[in-house]
Amino acid sequence: MTCVGTVRVGISGWRYPPWRGAFYPPGLPQRRELEHASRLLSSIELNGSFYALQRPESYAGWARETPAGFVFSVKGPRFVTHLKKLAGVDVALANFFASGLLALGPKLGPVLWQLPPNLGFDAARLDAFLALLPRTHGEAAALGAGHDEKVEGRALTTTATPDLPLRHALEVRHASFGDAAADGRLLDVLTRHGVALVTADTAGKWPWLAHLTSPDLAYARLHGDAELYVSGYDDAALDRWAERVREWAATGRDVFVYFDNDVKVRAPDDARALAARLGVAWPPPEGP
Repeated sequence: MTCVGTVRVGISGWRYPPWRGAFYPPGLPQRRELEHASRLLSSIELNGSFYALQRPESYAGWARETPAGFVFSVKGPRFVTHLKKLAGVDVALANFFASGLLALGPKLGPVLWQLPPNLGFDAARLDAFLALLPRTHGEAAALGAGHDEKVEGRALTTTATPDLPLRHALEVRHASFGDAAADGRLLDVLTRHGVALVTADTAGKWPWLAHLTSPDLAYARLHGDAELYVSGYDDAALDRWAERVREWAATGRDVFVYFDNDVKVRAPDDARALAARLGVAWPPPEGP
């Protein structure tokens, strides 16, 4: 029998003022928005970690507010991807993994590394960066122990789940990655490290890449079908995505799909519509 992976469909972030009174019921306190979203969707990308190092108490709070079985993806810091451009990032990675994401415990899903549009493909640079990434919660804790003063006094470098795997996904935006995928260079690096290549729907702005490079993970980000961050997905588009996700899951890979077309409050509705097509609608049968 073909092994079928777990499918999760969610949203990228959850704090968007235009969603209040639309996706979020009128009068819902902002502090309860994550609680509400996590009862309707099985996963959310944490975006705040991209902009600044978060704190252990924040991650622990997000874990408490979400139901059993819910999973977060965590976005790696732009200091690593956009400012340092993956080079000389040993301490920066230690600070990130010490900043508290291990407080999510079993709710910690893949770590997303989104590269900037001005960073081209460099096999050696990418290979060296991927080799630094921890593959278990225990390895992440050990790496975090090398943090510097930026997280001194607020670091979390222990974990109750040391043996849980920690998976990674890479989203690319420079055209040279498309060329490197076509001739196999990019796929070779990612496959050797077991890192998933993100399939990003960007209304044609950045490369479309739908290659499976991780043995157990497929990852997609849907930024807009026709207009970046704005347009929604009609029935035909959602049907096509549902078929693609079924094909990925049929390989035994876990599949994470996130909608990032948040400008017109389309992301949560599109996510729920895709989940329904796939038969993975939320919530779970039991509470937190």
